[in-house]
Amino acid sequence: MCDASDFAVGAVLGQKVDKKMNVIYYASRTLDDAQTRYATTEKELLAVVFAFDKFRSYIVGSKVIVHTDHAALKYLYTKKDAKPRLIRWVLLLQEFDIEIVDKKGTENSVPIIYRD
Repeated sequence: MCDASDFAVGAVLGQKVDKKMNVIYYASRTLDDAQTRYATTEKELLAVVFAFDKFRSYIVGSKVIVHTDHAALKYLYTKKDAKPRLIRWVLLLQEFDIEIVDKKGTENSVPIIYRD
């Protein structure tokens, strides 16, 4: 699960066991000055890129389901006129077997401290 705020990005690596999500790892970082001026979609995708970079050794070669509260991320793979930065990030993520699932922000398990 990934989420972004105006000042930070956060991610949770989890594994489903018997239909229950077990947390393996929490990760977050603050945004630098330039990143705080990114559009919301850019911040949300940055959170996904951050998570995949951070959790790479855990997820390489596995199917990964990304839960996000930003529905637009599902359509970035098919968008032809995206910003170069978004295209570059999508290309970085193409090596992974990813499924993006839209989830309400209130259901997102990235701790609220990372989202405020």
